[in-house]
Amino acid sequence: MPLRVSLLGCALLALSVSGAVQQTEVVKVPAPHTSPASGKEMYLAYCAACHGREGRGDGPVAAALKVPPGDLTSLSERNGGKFPSGRVVNVITGRAGVPAHGSEEMPVWGPVFMSLGHQHESEARLRVANLADYLKSLQQK
Repeated sequence: MPLRVSLLGCALLALSVSGAVQQTEVVKVPAPHTSPASGKEMYLAYCAACHGREGRGDGPVAAALKVPPGDLTSLSERNGGKFPSGRVVNVITGRAGVPAHGSEEMPVWGPVFMSLGHQHESEARLRVANLADYLKSLQQK
């Protein structure tokens, strides 16, 4: 049951964000609190609505998005067999400029993680690192 609530919250977040990308005014929706120590918990709460529980880009919100979510299970395959840790961190934090994730002020997770950690950069870095490690664990063998 808690997972459904989290996915519903993320679905609403993704839909409000995708609508906000088209508008001039940013709509802010609070993200549910998760443990910064659990990459899986963060993934399920913040990413699975778009990218799917297994990371294949088939989440319940995916069909409503203008830009389809990427398949996160093939990141290593698309990078010559090596997990692109730096690129993943940059996408999560918003430094990579992924159009589907919006601008730095919108649905990138770096600012959200800073907010969840009460502006403590060390907690935000921990969240990003653990989420990236979880994405690495999803890679196709």
